[in-house]
Amino acid sequence: MSVIYDLEHITTYRYRNPVTFGEHRAIFLPSANYGGRILNYSLSTNVPSKIRWMMDTLSNNVALIEFSEASKELIVTSRLRGEHFGIKAITEFPLDERAKEIPVQYTPDEWVDLAMFMRPHAEDPDGSLAAWTKHFVAGDQDDTLDVLQRMMDTIWNTMTYQMRDTEGTQSPGETLRLQSGSCRDYAWLMIEALRRLGLACRFVSGYLYDAALDGGEIGMAGSGATHAWLQVYLPGAGWRAYDPTNRITAGFDLIRVAIARHPAQVIPLAGSWFGEAQDYLGMDVKVSIRKLASLPEFE
Repeated sequence: MSVIYDLEHITTYRYRNPVTFGEHRAIFLPSANYGGRILNYSLSTNVPSKIRWMMDTLSNNVALIEFSEASKELIVTSRLRGEHFGIKAITEFPLDERAKEIPVQYTPDEWVDLAMFMRPHAEDPDGSLAAWTKHFVAGDQDDTLDVLQRMMDTIWNTMTYQMRDTEGTQSPGETLRLQSGSCRDYAWLMIEALRRLGLACRFVSGYLYDAALDGGEIGMAGSGATHAWLQVYLPGAGWRAYDPTNRITAGFDLIRVAIARHPAQVIPLAGSWFGEAQDYLGMDVKVSIRKLASLPEFE
């Protein structure tokens, strides 16, 4: 079964006086993959602009926006109609024998391809991340899926979700110290912990579709907004999603837009402006995802 959905992402910047804008980099358009397809897409701005597209080193779709006028307000609107096929449960993708226990045994070719996703990126000056990670591999033979599930459950059960509008991502050590964070903080903590166990992991930016929102109910953490989770490469299963914010590993909820080695590579919208520092009044982001139809699965 697949889901047809409409997605609208509106970012608004406000200034006290007209300011000029440098080039902005926007990552809103999902890359084509087996999990879905794009039916219609548009990217527009209230300020006259020129938009050109490129594919970055990880094959993410990036729009580069050049503005030609000054303004007291900048609005960037992304609209998408897509078909989402979802992700089936891990149990339907049996692991190779070499992936069933940690440390996972990657082939020489996999090592070459996955090296940048296996190398830890964040520092661990006080050793708190290493100490936390060791709790999940106390035995001589640690079942890979069990370790992944227990780590995800621990984040979900012991930490407090906190939506943050501030830029940037907390370091794993800071998230452990605060015992709280946003979806991107949770994902980054789990990624860096798993990399220290020899697993290839990548950061994923996208959206969380929650059917509860269609009925006006309270949705999952991070739903109706940009969302972040991680993917782990498991031989035999490939890249599998893990969302520690909501304990999701399958289903129709996660709509992938971009992948990265670290969170700073896939900020949805980033750029510069020129004016007095006190001119900046703030930013608003509005995201809406609406299901249009469910289609039966082809035999």
